[in-house]
Amino acid sequence: MGDRPHVWQAGAVTVYTPRRAARVLLVDAAGRVLLFRGFDPARPEHRYWFTPGGGLDEAESPASGAARELAEETGLRVDPADLGEPVFSDTTEFPFDGGWYRQEQDFFLLRVPSWHVDTVGFTDIEQRSIAGHRWWLPAELAASGDRYYPPELPDLLARHLPPAAEARSEEAPC
Repeated sequence: MGDRPHVWQAGAVTVYTPRRAARVLLVDAAGRVLLFRGFDPARPEHRYWFTPGGGLDEAESPASGAARELAEETGLRVDPADLGEPVFSDTTEFPFDGGWYRQEQDFFLLRVPSWHVDTVGFTDIEQRSIAGHRWWLPAELAASGDRYYPPELPDLLARHLPPAAEARSEEAPC
């Protein structure tokens, strides 16, 4: 296998692809976060919610990649500098479309008054693996019983959003 990264899984070697990514916690005035409803084309029954964002191009900074992905996936164009510094970073390993990935990713927080999501910029794989989107209150997400990534998302949002945001949810436009 040479220098290719690998992990041990159930006694067998699983080769994975290293990947750098940047994601955006896009939060509206009501304190809701935008999430996409995705699934793995190789395992269509494996459904989950996830934030806008994705893989970085070679030599692309995390903020530039996050801004690019946000524009492609939601139609919202922002200057990378408007994203500030990441509020969270992690490394995750996951299977997707027949491959195995080890992804180092940074999450940026961006607040907007509201936003009408435009998915016209979806790539082919996004068109084949995203079944919709929704704005979630952190408490709703935590109570939903649905799978979401990162698993600590409600706690992460609670650390960065004012508590009053939950109370205003009924007043916010969809």
